[in-house]
Amino acid sequence: MREFIGNRISRGMTNVLVIGGAGYVGSHACKALAGAGYTPVTFDDLSTGHDWAVRWGPFEKGSILEPSALDAAMKKHDPAAVLHFASRISVGESVEKPEEYYEINVAGSVNVLEAMRRHGCSTFVFSSSAAVYAGNDFNIIPETAPLAPGNPYGHTKQVVEQVLKEFNAAHGFRAMALRYFNAAGADPAGDIGEDHEPETHLIPLAIKSALGLEPGLSIFGGDYPTEDGTCVRDYVHVEDLARAHVLAMECLRANGGIDFINLGGGQGRTVRQVVDTVQAVSGRDFPVTVTARRAGDAVRLVADIARAEEVLGWHPEKSDLKTVVETAWAWHAKHHGKK
Repeated sequence: MREFIGNRISRGMTNVLVIGGAGYVGSHACKALAGAGYTPVTFDDLSTGHDWAVRWGPFEKGSILEPSALDAAMKKHDPAAVLHFASRISVGESVEKPEEYYEINVAGSVNVLEAMRRHGCSTFVFSSSAAVYAGNDFNIIPETAPLAPGNPYGHTKQVVEQVLKEFNAAHGFRAMALRYFNAAGADPAGDIGEDHEPETHLIPLAIKSALGLEPGLSIFGGDYPTEDGTCVRDYVHVEDLARAHVLAMECLRANGGIDFINLGGGQGRTVRQVVDTVQAVSGRDFPVTVTARRAGDAVRLVADIARAEEVLGWHPEKSDLKTVVETAWAWHAKHHGKK
């Protein structure tokens, strides 16, 4: 484990600006920051985030497409670092509306970096994605795997990563892009959880089916070369992700530089295994239909997480599938008034 973990930056009233802090991963990061002694300042336009998820620090409503709003938040709170989560995240929608994805994910991110530069803040942790990788050439995917996104969403994340390299070279920015695989689960205390509209992620869709909020679940493809014919994915608990962002920020504050790090559970699970686990945890059956493969879906996406351990001293603590599903089930049942 790196020395910075035993020699952390002064905390106390240290402010950290969390862009997109009212969203799923961002709100969990705010809770992790507060638990570590920082003051998270949420900056969010609430277009996809939720005001009920802002619980651990001040809230500034604003858009990353509005430089004046970013300037106002930076001036008011003088953050020591910025954690950036705000982006569009739907692969399918990115194919249909690429212009919106480039405007928000790329231009918006550059606006954040420029605001930081104007206000003398140079520590930046970026929410990137496994979507930057080509896909199927590795049993587990290391950070050295080729970057070849198969959709506009993934490409916007790759472009911002390149911008970070150039801001590091030109302006001395300390930056880390965390490439996470399938974020899943919910706050074990039940305070916050995953609530997207529309929902496209497997685990919440399966849980909503178990709760009777959906008529059933569709599995895309049952003829893949895997143990049960369904795709393999790597699920990482959102609380593990949140903790990694705090560690990444502290690492940058202590050591500087730039880095790109995978975050995953380190173990692949098939879609069918996920569905079976949701049914076992909930104690409820629901209709499951296998349909045609979805264009662009990789057979297997599993993270090599060795560098996260090496650089951050991080390893997943809650990312076993049963814990992921149990925490997600408890939150959704409570949130939807079904428990």
